[in-house]
Formats: sequence, C-alpha cells, structure tokens
Amino acid sequence: MSGSARVTLYSRPGCHLCDDARAVVERVCAELGEAYDEVSIAGDPELERRFGEEIPVTFVDGRQHDFWRVDEQRLRGALAVPPGGR
Repeated sequence: MSGSARVTLYSRPGCHLCDDARAVVERVCAELGEAYDEVSIAGDPELERRFGEEIPVTFVDGRQHDFWRVDEQRLRGALAVPPGGR
C-alpha cells in the first residue's frame, strides 16, 4: 500500500461484490483526484480472519468505511473531509 492513498479496498479474486465496489471506488477517486489502494486478502490468513465474511471492505483515511457494498454518496462525503479532519 502506498502512504498517499486515502482509500483502501480489501478484496479477493472472483468476488462480484468486489468488482462492483472497485468500480465505485475507481470512479469516485478519479473524479475527486484521490488515490486508492486495493489489497487482496487471498492467501493472507490474518486478513482472511479479519475480513473474510465482509469482503469487500473499504477504509478511508485508515478507518473502516463500508463493507459488502460501497455507497457512492457516502464515499464522496468521507473524501470531502480533509485527512485527519474527523
């Protein structure tokens, strides 16, 4: 993960909800000029234990934001707040 990305998407290969979430995250981040990282939980026992039942999971500024689905308006709202501004 890069230190500059405000959004992190935890996903796994072959997950249709992950594909849907990625499309929303990509679109919103591109429109707002924000970076995002995607991390696959596949093959990582700790991430599988932590997120296995909730994939996809999104974090904004290091805090869990959503799981299963990404609400586009909620994501936009979270990114409207400057990092550390919560």
